[in-house]
Amino acid sequence: MDKLTNKVILITGAGKGKGRNIALAFASNGAIIAANDLTPINLDVTIEAIQASGGNCKGYVFDIAKRMPVMAMVNQIKDDWGRIDVLVNCANIDPHSLILGMDEWDWQRTIDVNLTGVFLLIQSVGSLMRDQGGGAIINVIPSEKSHEESGKNVASATCRTGLIGLTRAAAIDLAPYNISVNAIYTGVIDHECAGSISESILKDKSTKGSLPKDWNNKAYDMVELVLLLCSDQASFISGQVISKDGFF
Repeated sequence: MDKLTNKVILITGAGKGKGRNIALAFASNGAIIAANDLTPINLDVTIEAIQASGGNCKGYVFDIAKRMPVMAMVNQIKDDWGRIDVLVNCANIDPHSLILGMDEWDWQRTIDVNLTGVFLLIQSVGSLMRDQGGGAIINVIPSEKSHEESGKNVASATCRTGLIGLTRAAAIDLAPYNISVNAIYTGVIDHECAGSISESILKDKSTKGSLPKDWNNKAYDMVELVLLLCSDQASFISGQVISKDGFF
């Protein structure tokens, strides 16, 4: 992945979880990380971890759910680094409520962050990528299989479906500008939990037969897939929604 060296990578939700792990992985491959999150404390941990290992990272505290902050962030990154080569949309909120009891504010905020925010970022960053000759966009979609109580995430479920359609439509619109757009459906176990598998999942007869033999190794690790889709080797892959959850 040496061709990632000095590429500018904007990662939303980089303050923790998958976003932080993706930021660390890109940094370890020589990329410049523009790390976005709404929580400065979490973002500081990511920045310190990258800088401690000799990587190059700067934090950007902006609310991606609103057009003006998104435009301001993209302009600031352009001023700082001159370009954005890769956008990884990883920011996600997930209020657990049954549909009859969900508060309207929780519903709207989830839609704003998980779906509208991705749209706004694709628009703003896509315009910059068009002017610079190309780029890659990855939408990270949390799988419903990661929720033990799948009925309590109606807003998140709606966003997941919307992101699939947005990914495919954006891929078509941006193809003439040499911009690839793909999505990764993440798995039952988050990368941050690598090395530990829920006993309840392994003992569940309904899933045991469909698990690959190397389940306890890296079958659920989606970070390497993100790196691959942003590399030159995957320049002709676009409009795809790839499931990385270890299930057949």
